[in-house]
Amino acid sequence: MIHQAIRRDMKQILTFIILGIIAIGCPVRAQVTVESRIDAVQMLIGEQVGLTVTATVGEKDVVEFPHFEPQQMMVNGIEVLSELDSDSAAVAEGMVKHCRRYTLTSFDGNLYYLPPLTVKVNGKPMKTSKLALKVIEMEVDTTNAEKFFPPKDVQDNPFQWSDWALPLWLSLLMLLSAIIASYLFWRLKTGKPVIVKLKVVKRLLPHQKAMQAIETIKEDHLTSSENSKEYYTRLTETLRKYIYERYGFNAMEMTSHEIIERLTAAQDAQGVDELRELFTTADLVKFAKYSTLINENDKNLLSAIDFINATKQESMPVKEEKPVLTAEQQKDLKERKTLKWAISLLVGVTILLFVAVAVLFYQNI
Repeated sequence: MIHQAIRRDMKQILTFIILGIIAIGCPVRAQVTVESRIDAVQMLIGEQVGLTVTATVGEKDVVEFPHFEPQQMMVNGIEVLSELDSDSAAVAEGMVKHCRRYTLTSFDGNLYYLPPLTVKVNGKPMKTSKLALKVIEMEVDTTNAEKFFPPKDVQDNPFQWSDWALPLWLSLLMLLSAIIASYLFWRLKTGKPVIVKLKVVKRLLPHQKAMQAIETIKEDHLTSSENSKEYYTRLTETLRKYIYERYGFNAMEMTSHEIIERLTAAQDAQGVDELRELFTTADLVKFAKYSTLINENDKNLLSAIDFINATKQESMPVKEEKPVLTAEQQKDLKERKTLKWAISLLVGVTILLFVAVAVLFYQNI
Protein backbone atom coordinates (compact mmCIF):
# COMPACT_ATOMS: atom_id res chain seq x y z
CA MET A 1 0.00 0.00 0.00
CA ILE A 2 2.81 2.37 0.86
CA HIS A 3 4.59 1.62 -2.40
CA GLN A 4 1.41 2.24 -4.42
CA ALA A 5 0.84 5.62 -2.72
CA ILE A 6 4.40 6.64 -3.36
CA ARG A 7 4.11 5.69 -7.02
CA ARG A 8 0.84 7.59 -7.35
CA ASP A 9 2.38 10.73 -5.84
CA MET A 10 5.39 10.42 -8.14
CA LYS A 11 3.08 10.22 -11.19
CA GLN A 12 1.22 13.37 -10.11
CA ILE A 13 4.47 15.28 -9.52
CA LEU A 14 5.80 14.16 -12.91
CA THR A 15 2.54 15.22 -14.59
CA PHE A 16 2.73 18.73 -13.05
CA ILE A 17 6.36 19.07 -14.16
CA ILE A 18 5.51 18.11 -17.76
CA LEU A 19 2.55 20.52 -17.85
CA GLY A 20 4.76 23.33 -16.48
CA ILE A 21 7.38 22.73 -19.16
CA ILE A 22 4.68 22.80 -21.86
CA ALA A 23 3.23 26.03 -20.42
CA ILE A 24 6.64 27.69 -20.42
CA GLY A 25 7.49 26.62 -23.97
CA CYS A 26 4.06 27.38 -25.48
CA PRO A 27 2.49 30.51 -23.91
CA VAL A 28 -1.26 30.75 -24.18
CA ARG A 29 -2.38 33.17 -26.84
CA ALA A 30 -4.90 35.86 -25.94
CA GLN A 31 -8.38 35.35 -27.28
CA VAL A 32 -9.45 37.02 -30.58
CA THR A 33 -12.64 39.08 -30.10
CA VAL A 34 -14.92 41.27 -32.22
CA GLU A 35 -17.31 43.84 -30.76
CA SER A 36 -19.78 46.50 -31.95
CA ARG A 37 -20.90 49.63 -30.14
CA ILE A 38 -23.41 52.37 -31.07
CA ASP A 39 -23.06 55.96 -29.86
CA ALA A 40 -26.72 56.35 -28.90
CA VAL A 41 -29.66 53.99 -28.69
CA GLN A 42 -32.07 56.63 -30.03
CA MET A 43 -31.99 59.67 -32.30
CA LEU A 44 -34.31 62.13 -34.02
CA ILE A 45 -35.37 61.40 -37.56
CA GLY A 46 -32.75 62.64 -40.04
CA GLU A 47 -29.95 62.82 -37.47
CA GLN A 48 -26.76 60.77 -37.65
CA VAL A 49 -25.30 58.23 -35.25
CA GLY A 50 -21.99 56.35 -35.20
CA LEU A 51 -21.57 52.58 -35.12
CA THR A 52 -18.07 51.35 -34.18
CA VAL A 53 -16.89 47.80 -34.88
CA THR A 54 -13.65 46.68 -33.19
CA ALA A 55 -11.55 43.57 -33.67
CA THR A 56 -8.85 42.58 -31.16
CA VAL A 57 -6.48 40.22 -32.96
CA GLY A 58 -2.84 39.20 -33.15
CA GLU A 59 -0.24 41.44 -34.73
CA LYS A 60 -0.01 39.29 -37.86
CA ASP A 61 -3.71 38.49 -38.21
CA VAL A 62 -5.59 39.85 -41.26
CA VAL A 63 -8.91 41.56 -40.48
CA GLU A 64 -11.71 42.16 -43.02
CA PHE A 65 -14.52 44.43 -41.85
CA PRO A 66 -17.94 44.43 -43.56
CA HIS A 67 -18.11 46.99 -46.39
CA PHE A 68 -21.10 49.20 -47.26
CA GLU A 69 -21.40 51.56 -50.20
CA PRO A 70 -22.52 55.16 -49.45
CA GLN A 71 -26.34 55.32 -48.97
CA GLN A 72 -26.53 51.53 -48.82
CA MET A 73 -29.14 50.12 -46.44
CA MET A 74 -27.82 48.11 -43.49
CA VAL A 75 -31.38 47.05 -42.77
CA ASN A 76 -34.62 48.34 -44.19
CA GLY A 77 -34.88 51.92 -42.85
CA ILE A 78 -31.23 52.32 -41.68
CA GLU A 79 -28.88 53.91 -44.21
CA VAL A 80 -25.05 53.82 -44.10
CA LEU A 81 -23.67 57.24 -45.06
CA SER A 82 -19.94 56.51 -44.78
CA GLU A 83 -17.33 54.26 -43.21
CA LEU A 84 -13.87 55.11 -41.94
CA ASP A 85 -11.00 53.10 -40.45
CA SER A 86 -9.24 54.48 -37.38
CA ASP A 87 -5.62 53.92 -36.41
CA SER A 88 -4.75 50.54 -34.96
CA ALA A 89 -3.56 50.43 -31.36
CA ALA A 90 -1.69 47.81 -29.33
CA VAL A 91 -3.74 46.61 -26.36
CA ALA A 92 -1.61 43.75 -24.97
CA GLU A 93 1.53 41.82 -25.74
CA GLY A 94 1.17 40.59 -29.29
CA MET A 95 -2.43 41.89 -29.64
CA VAL A 96 -3.72 44.83 -31.74
CA LYS A 97 -7.13 46.52 -31.79
CA HIS A 98 -8.53 47.52 -35.23
CA CYS A 99 -11.60 49.78 -35.53
CA ARG A 100 -13.99 50.79 -38.26
CA ARG A 101 -16.68 53.45 -37.77
CA TYR A 102 -19.92 53.55 -39.74
CA THR A 103 -22.15 56.67 -39.88
CA LEU A 104 -25.87 55.77 -39.90
CA THR A 105 -29.05 57.75 -40.47
CA SER A 106 -32.75 57.12 -40.90
CA PHE A 107 -35.76 59.01 -42.22
CA ASP A 108 -38.44 56.69 -40.87
CA GLY A 109 -39.44 56.66 -37.23
CA ASN A 110 -39.28 53.13 -35.82
CA LEU A 111 -37.39 50.74 -33.53
CA TYR A 112 -34.75 48.95 -35.57
CA TYR A 113 -32.75 45.85 -34.69
CA LEU A 114 -29.29 45.98 -36.22
CA PRO A 115 -28.14 42.49 -37.21
CA PRO A 116 -24.78 41.11 -36.11
CA LEU A 117 -22.01 42.18 -38.51
CA THR A 118 -19.57 39.60 -39.86
CA VAL A 119 -15.86 40.32 -39.36
CA LYS A 120 -13.36 37.95 -40.97
CA VAL A 121 -10.12 37.22 -39.11
CA ASN A 122 -7.68 35.32 -41.31
CA GLY A 123 -10.65 34.35 -43.47
CA LYS A 124 -12.64 32.96 -40.49
CA PRO A 125 -16.01 34.75 -40.01
CA MET A 126 -16.85 36.08 -36.54
CA LYS A 127 -20.10 37.75 -35.51
CA THR A 128 -20.60 40.93 -33.50
CA SER A 129 -23.41 41.36 -31.00
CA LYS A 130 -26.94 42.54 -31.88
CA LEU A 131 -27.84 46.20 -31.41
CA ALA A 132 -31.02 48.27 -31.38
CA LEU A 133 -31.68 51.82 -32.55
CA LYS A 134 -34.84 53.82 -32.02
CA VAL A 135 -35.62 56.63 -34.49
CA ILE A 136 -37.96 59.23 -33.00
CA GLU A 137 -40.25 61.30 -35.19
CA MET A 138 -41.04 64.95 -34.41
CA GLU A 139 -44.39 65.38 -32.74
CA VAL A 140 -46.78 67.60 -34.69
CA ASP A 141 -49.85 69.14 -33.07
CA THR A 142 -52.49 68.59 -35.76
CA THR A 143 -55.30 69.83 -33.53
CA ASN A 144 -54.21 73.50 -33.86
CA ALA A 145 -53.75 73.89 -37.61
CA GLU A 146 -54.32 77.65 -37.39
CA LYS A 147 -50.95 77.97 -35.62
CA PHE A 148 -49.05 76.85 -38.72
CA PHE A 149 -47.72 79.89 -40.60
CA PRO A 150 -46.30 80.07 -44.12
CA PRO A 151 -42.58 80.94 -44.69
CA LYS A 152 -41.78 84.57 -44.04
CA ASP A 153 -40.22 86.85 -46.64
CA VAL A 154 -36.57 87.90 -46.42
CA GLN A 155 -36.33 90.79 -43.98
CA ASP A 156 -34.11 93.76 -44.87
CA ASN A 157 -31.68 94.87 -42.22
CA PRO A 158 -32.08 98.47 -41.03
CA PHE A 159 -29.82 101.00 -42.74
CA GLN A 160 -26.89 102.14 -40.61
CA TRP A 161 -24.76 105.07 -41.67
CA SER A 162 -21.68 103.62 -39.90
CA ASP A 163 -21.67 100.62 -42.28
CA TRP A 164 -21.41 102.82 -45.38
CA ALA A 165 -19.45 105.84 -44.13
CA LEU A 166 -16.00 104.49 -45.01
CA PRO A 167 -16.94 103.32 -48.56
CA LEU A 168 -18.64 106.67 -49.23
CA TRP A 169 -15.67 108.79 -48.10
CA LEU A 170 -13.26 106.60 -50.05
CA SER A 171 -15.48 106.99 -53.12
CA LEU A 172 -15.37 110.79 -52.81
CA LEU A 173 -11.59 110.69 -52.38
CA MET A 174 -11.30 108.43 -55.44
CA LEU A 175 -13.45 110.85 -57.48
CA LEU A 176 -11.33 113.82 -56.36
CA SER A 177 -8.12 111.99 -57.26
CA ALA A 178 -9.48 111.13 -60.72
CA ILE A 179 -10.55 114.77 -61.33
CA ILE A 180 -7.11 116.14 -60.36
CA ALA A 181 -5.35 113.56 -62.53
CA SER A 182 -7.60 114.48 -65.48
CA TYR A 183 -6.87 118.20 -65.00
CA LEU A 184 -3.12 117.63 -64.86
CA PHE A 185 -3.28 115.44 -67.98
CA TRP A 186 -5.23 118.17 -69.82
CA ARG A 187 -2.67 120.75 -68.72
CA LEU A 188 0.17 118.53 -69.91
CA LYS A 189 -1.45 118.06 -73.33
CA THR A 190 -2.40 121.70 -73.85
CA GLY A 191 0.85 123.15 -72.53
CA LYS A 192 3.46 124.62 -74.82
CA PRO A 193 5.91 121.89 -75.82
CA VAL A 194 9.59 122.38 -75.10
CA ILE A 195 11.54 122.68 -78.36
CA VAL A 196 15.06 121.43 -77.85
CA LYS A 197 17.74 122.96 -80.06
CA LEU A 198 20.77 120.86 -80.88
CA LYS A 199 24.24 122.37 -81.22
CA VAL A 200 26.70 120.55 -83.46
CA VAL A 201 30.24 120.49 -82.07
CA LYS A 202 33.36 118.81 -83.37
CA ARG A 203 34.99 116.28 -81.14
CA LEU A 204 38.74 115.81 -81.29
CA LEU A 205 40.17 112.40 -82.10
CA PRO A 206 42.06 110.52 -79.35
CA HIS A 207 45.55 111.20 -80.75
CA GLN A 208 44.73 114.93 -81.17
CA LYS A 209 43.67 115.25 -77.52
CA ALA A 210 46.78 113.34 -76.41
CA MET A 211 49.11 115.57 -78.43
CA GLN A 212 47.44 118.68 -76.99
CA ALA A 213 48.05 117.33 -73.46
CA ILE A 214 51.72 116.62 -74.30
CA GLU A 215 52.13 120.15 -75.66
CA THR A 216 50.81 121.47 -72.34
CA ILE A 217 53.39 119.35 -70.51
CA LYS A 218 56.12 120.87 -72.70
CA GLU A 219 54.87 124.40 -72.09
CA ASP A 220 54.99 123.80 -68.33
CA HIS A 221 58.67 122.70 -68.70
CA LEU A 222 58.03 119.61 -66.64
CA THR A 223 60.80 117.64 -68.37
CA SER A 224 63.41 119.84 -66.72
CA SER A 225 61.52 120.22 -63.46
CA GLU A 226 62.79 118.70 -60.25
CA ASN A 227 59.27 117.37 -59.56
CA SER A 228 59.61 114.15 -61.61
CA LYS A 229 56.53 112.63 -59.96
CA GLU A 230 54.18 115.29 -61.35
CA TYR A 231 55.77 114.99 -64.81
CA TYR A 232 55.38 111.20 -65.04
CA THR A 233 51.92 111.28 -63.47
CA ARG A 234 50.60 113.67 -66.14
CA LEU A 235 52.44 111.84 -68.96
CA THR A 236 51.12 108.38 -68.00
CA GLU A 237 47.60 109.70 -67.47
CA THR A 238 47.71 111.19 -70.98
CA LEU A 239 48.81 107.82 -72.40
CA ARG A 240 46.17 105.92 -70.40
CA LYS A 241 43.36 108.16 -71.71
CA TYR A 242 44.66 107.79 -75.26
CA ILE A 243 44.87 103.99 -74.98
CA TYR A 244 41.35 103.84 -73.50
CA GLU A 245 39.82 105.92 -76.35
CA ARG A 246 41.96 104.28 -79.05
CA TYR A 247 41.72 100.59 -78.09
CA GLY A 248 38.54 100.49 -76.00
CA PHE A 249 39.79 98.77 -72.84
CA ASN A 250 39.80 100.59 -69.51
CA ALA A 251 43.48 101.46 -69.16
CA MET A 252 42.62 103.99 -66.45
CA GLU A 253 41.88 101.16 -63.99
CA MET A 254 44.71 98.81 -65.05
CA THR A 255 48.30 98.44 -63.89
CA SER A 256 51.23 99.21 -66.16
CA HIS A 257 51.94 95.50 -66.60
CA GLU A 258 48.34 94.77 -67.61
CA ILE A 259 48.36 97.60 -70.17
CA ILE A 260 51.58 96.32 -71.77
CA GLU A 261 50.16 92.79 -72.00
CA ARG A 262 47.02 94.04 -73.76
CA LEU A 263 49.03 96.17 -76.19
CA THR A 264 51.51 93.37 -76.98
CA ALA A 265 48.78 91.43 -78.75
CA ALA A 266 48.05 94.34 -81.13
CA GLN A 267 51.34 96.25 -81.59
CA ASP A 268 54.89 95.61 -82.79
CA ALA A 269 57.35 94.56 -80.11
CA GLN A 270 59.66 97.58 -80.51
CA GLY A 271 56.94 100.20 -79.90
CA VAL A 272 55.59 98.30 -76.91
CA ASP A 273 59.12 97.84 -75.45
CA GLU A 274 59.70 101.59 -75.49
CA LEU A 275 56.32 102.14 -73.80
CA ARG A 276 57.16 99.44 -71.23
CA GLU A 277 60.36 101.31 -70.34
CA LEU A 278 58.36 104.54 -69.94
CA PHE A 279 55.78 102.94 -67.61
CA THR A 280 58.52 101.20 -65.62
CA THR A 281 60.35 104.48 -65.06
CA ALA A 282 57.05 106.17 -64.09
CA ASP A 283 56.28 103.46 -61.51
CA LEU A 284 59.76 103.82 -60.00
CA VAL A 285 59.37 107.59 -59.74
CA LYS A 286 55.86 107.45 -58.23
CA PHE A 287 56.31 104.54 -55.86
CA ALA A 288 60.06 104.17 -55.20
CA LYS A 289 61.10 107.86 -55.22
CA TYR A 290 63.44 107.21 -58.14
CA SER A 291 65.28 110.30 -59.47
CA THR A 292 65.56 110.73 -63.23
CA LEU A 293 67.84 112.80 -65.45
CA ILE A 294 66.66 115.42 -67.96
CA ASN A 295 67.77 113.39 -70.97
CA GLU A 296 65.86 110.37 -69.60
CA ASN A 297 62.71 112.50 -69.28
CA ASP A 298 63.13 113.76 -72.85
CA LYS A 299 63.61 110.20 -74.12
CA ASN A 300 60.41 108.99 -72.43
CA LEU A 301 58.48 111.97 -73.82
CA LEU A 302 59.65 111.15 -77.34
CA SER A 303 58.70 107.50 -76.77
CA ALA A 304 55.17 108.60 -75.86
CA ILE A 305 54.93 110.82 -78.97
CA ASP A 306 56.27 108.05 -81.23
CA PHE A 307 53.74 105.57 -79.79
CA ILE A 308 50.84 107.95 -80.37
CA ASN A 309 51.94 108.74 -83.94
CA ALA A 310 52.47 105.05 -84.70
CA THR A 311 49.03 103.98 -83.45
CA LYS A 312 46.84 106.97 -84.31
CA GLN A 313 43.85 106.60 -86.63
CA GLU A 314 43.38 109.35 -89.17
CA SER A 315 39.74 110.15 -89.86
CA MET A 316 37.37 113.10 -90.03
CA PRO A 317 36.54 114.70 -86.71
CA VAL A 318 33.38 113.23 -85.23
CA LYS A 319 30.41 115.58 -85.03
CA GLU A 320 28.54 115.57 -81.76
CA GLU A 321 25.09 117.06 -81.13
CA LYS A 322 24.50 118.66 -77.74
CA PRO A 323 21.10 119.98 -76.60
CA VAL A 324 20.98 123.70 -75.95
CA LEU A 325 18.17 124.87 -73.63
CA THR A 326 17.41 128.32 -72.31
CA ALA A 327 16.61 128.86 -68.64
CA GLU A 328 12.89 129.14 -69.45
CA GLN A 329 12.94 125.93 -71.48
CA GLN A 330 14.72 124.09 -68.68
CA LYS A 331 12.01 125.30 -66.28
CA ASP A 332 9.23 124.13 -68.65
CA LEU A 333 10.89 120.76 -69.11
CA LYS A 334 11.17 120.29 -65.34
CA GLU A 335 7.51 121.26 -64.92
CA ARG A 336 6.39 118.71 -67.52
CA LYS A 337 8.37 115.96 -65.76
CA THR A 338 6.74 116.94 -62.47
CA LEU A 339 3.28 116.79 -64.07
CA LYS A 340 3.95 113.30 -65.48
CA TRP A 341 5.12 112.07 -62.09
CA ALA A 342 2.05 113.56 -60.34
CA ILE A 343 -0.34 112.06 -62.92
CA SER A 344 1.21 108.60 -62.48
CA LEU A 345 0.92 108.85 -58.69
CA LEU A 346 -2.72 110.01 -58.81
CA VAL A 347 -3.69 107.26 -61.25
CA GLY A 348 -2.16 104.66 -58.91
CA VAL A 349 -3.99 106.11 -55.90
CA THR A 350 -7.28 106.14 -57.85
CA ILE A 351 -6.91 102.47 -58.77
CA LEU A 352 -6.15 101.47 -55.16
CA LEU A 353 -9.15 103.44 -53.88
CA PHE A 354 -11.40 101.83 -56.48
CA VAL A 355 -10.34 98.35 -55.35
CA ALA A 356 -10.86 99.25 -51.68
CA VAL A 357 -14.34 100.69 -52.34
CA ALA A 358 -15.35 97.64 -54.39
CA VAL A 359 -14.26 95.26 -51.57
CA LEU A 360 -16.12 97.28 -48.92
CA PHE A 361 -19.31 97.41 -50.99
CA TYR A 362 -19.13 93.66 -51.59
CA GLN A 363 -18.74 92.99 -47.85
CA ASN A 364 -21.68 95.23 -46.91
CA ILE A 365 -24.11 93.88 -49.50
